[in-house]
Amino acid sequence: MIKYDPSDWARHLFTFRGSVLVKIMGRIMVISAFALGVLLWHQNQPFSSLPATPHALVGLALGLLLVFRTNSAYDRFWEGRKRWGMIVNRSRDLSRQVLAWMEVPTPRRERVVRHIAAYAVTTKRHLRSEKDLDELEGFLPDADLEAIRAAQHRPLKVAEVITSELVLARREGGLSDYAAMTLDGNLTRLIDDLGACERILKTPIPFAYVMHLRRFLFVFLLTLPFVLVEMGWAMVASVAVITYALIGIEEIGVQIEDPFGHDLNDLPIDEICETIQANLMELLDRSKG
Repeated sequence: MIKYDPSDWARHLFTFRGSVLVKIMGRIMVISAFALGVLLWHQNQPFSSLPATPHALVGLALGLLLVFRTNSAYDRFWEGRKRWGMIVNRSRDLSRQVLAWMEVPTPRRERVVRHIAAYAVTTKRHLRSEKDLDELEGFLPDADLEAIRAAQHRPLKVAEVITSELVLARREGGLSDYAAMTLDGNLTRLIDDLGACERILKTPIPFAYVMHLRRFLFVFLLTLPFVLVEMGWAMVASVAVITYALIGIEEIGVQIEDPFGHDLNDLPIDEICETIQANLMELLDRSKG
């Protein structure tokens, strides 16, 4: 995710990093070339322009569709951010409770806390459909890391290890029934947050809606030169600007509807995982002191 100063207008006007312009430039050029062709045709064989009123009314409906498209995508983006915020909070809280309530040898408590941090990392990789677990090499014992790598659903495997340690501590008398229920409740909420992220990932905007919007958008833009053709050469520039505005809005929705990837406008989940790991290791170090 790009960090920026919302008040820095001058910089935002002239930067391309994070902009959708690069991705939509090809489409803008195609529409602009078509507009240029319409203009040359009109200059060689003049014809009457299309009436502007129907096009304006259709443009209003198109604008509403684009607003809905962007709002739907941003709802997914914001829901993903809220869920990752809860993963941060639950990881901290669960680790704090483990270190305070589990009366077991320090290495076993450390194993649980390290697996809580590993839960965030495996969740990130799971949402990105990535197999690498480089962040956990040297962080978890080799046997634990290999067991996680061998699992089909890696975050669930990590949660299973945490659960097994809680159950064992309770059987040994190192964890009260109330504490065990509280810890299990926090772990359940972590799994709920993962499930919510999976729901966002695996439920895209309905295809029929996206297809209809894009067809509607291109028909509007391809007929626009016939409405503005009397403007002369200014028509080509006007069509290019309008194309940039409308297709850019649609492309923003595409970029943020799946917020868990590596794009500049996706959520900073790499930094979030690093924050969780640093916070939990600090808690662990204080508990040893």
